[in-house]
Amino acid sequence: MNARHEPDHRDDQVDIGAYQAWLFDLDGVLTMTAAVHAAAWKQAFDEFLAEEAARSNRTFAPFDLLQDYERYVDGEPREDGVRNFLASRGIEVAEGADGDAPGTRSVKGLGNRKNERVLEVFRTKGVAVYDGAIALVKALRDQGTAVGVVSASENTQAALLAAGIADLFDVCIDGHVVKDRRLAGKPAPDSYLEGARALRVSPGHAVVVEDALAGVEAGRAGHFALVVGVDHHDDAGEHDYADELYAHGAGVVVSDLGELLSDNATTSRPT
Repeated sequence: MNARHEPDHRDDQVDIGAYQAWLFDLDGVLTMTAAVHAAAWKQAFDEFLAEEAARSNRTFAPFDLLQDYERYVDGEPREDGVRNFLASRGIEVAEGADGDAPGTRSVKGLGNRKNERVLEVFRTKGVAVYDGAIALVKALRDQGTAVGVVSASENTQAALLAAGIADLFDVCIDGHVVKDRRLAGKPAPDSYLEGARALRVSPGHAVVVEDALAGVEAGRAGHFALVVGVDHHDDAGEHDYADELYAHGAGVVVSDLGELLSDNATTSRPT
């Protein structure tokens, strides 16, 4: 197995049968939609920032796909992402209403602008999955382990249906559930704890699988038995994202979730 472990855990191996439940983030973990969301945020924010520059004589500084996305948006509920990013630029807008048109100068309107871009991609291009992740989910189901999806996205169900994998999961805690039940967004553990409750398991017997720094923080804060970080970044990049995942709470980091199957024979669900 090519899993990258923290130095203190270098000899550890992940026995996928040792846990009662696994909770997976969606974007960048199960589906190749993280880039879709990032591009949609950039388009929506850049359009807004250009309008703001013309409106108030601000200097136009575009949304940064690396720094801004990871720092303010990734893993956050849509409206929190809007608030976080605008606050970083010192911009205040009204909250608005759920039905605000995508061009409305409000938190809701800007979020709807981004959402419109995402749904258009889902409709026209579909949703691709990570084969290793789906192989892991199927292996877990085959051995009787409960599996769920926990995502801040309000488009989770649409993405799962577009990808053809909606029937693989026992529960889905998405952005609508987070909003309706007034759960705190990641890095708070609330949504993952809600997923564990829905599956009727304790966090101490469950695994969180995340690619976002806020998500691995949520898993650590919720005292889950294991937090698996997924690193699809190029190791030749400017920074080692695996190290950041470890620093924020991951116990194991892999570049492909299929790696977790390589050291596992057929196992049964623990009692």
